[in-house]
Amino acid sequence: VFRYDAGRDGYIDLMELKLMMEKLGAPQTHLGLKNMIKEVDEDFDGQLSFREFLLIFHKAAAGELQEDSGLMALAKLSEIDVAQEGVKGAKDFFEAKVQALSCASKFEAELKAEQDERKREEEKRRLRQAAFRELKAVFST
Repeated sequence: VFRYDAGRDGYIDLMELKLMMEKLGAPQTHLGLKNMIKEVDEDFDGQLSFREFLLIFHKAAAGELQEDSGLMALAKLSEIDVAQEGVKGAKDFFEAKVQALSCASKFEAELKAEQDERKREEEKRRLRQAAFRELKAVFST
């Protein structure tokens, strides 16, 4: 992935994504590229971190990508043709895929933990508001 990170900043920006998609044989329009980034850009910085890049494959595996989207094209490009790559290439690919899946599992656990934390914070906020309303009612009478 980050062999396409020409700026060596740890992110794939719009132009780097454009170059990557062209080299992978699935060129996209400018608007298509912007939509690809927008769909997985969790921090809204207009570029893809490694975590956001992994999210593409997570969404593809979960069936959350439109079949004709640029992200689905990118996810499909991660498949391998053993006849073309040979057994060693396939072995390397599947080892990398296992590594990516274990990263994806860690990613899912992190997402779940973040969601649980948000739910706990929201519940605390609701309880504080209810307590405030009760106190307000006592002092208003």
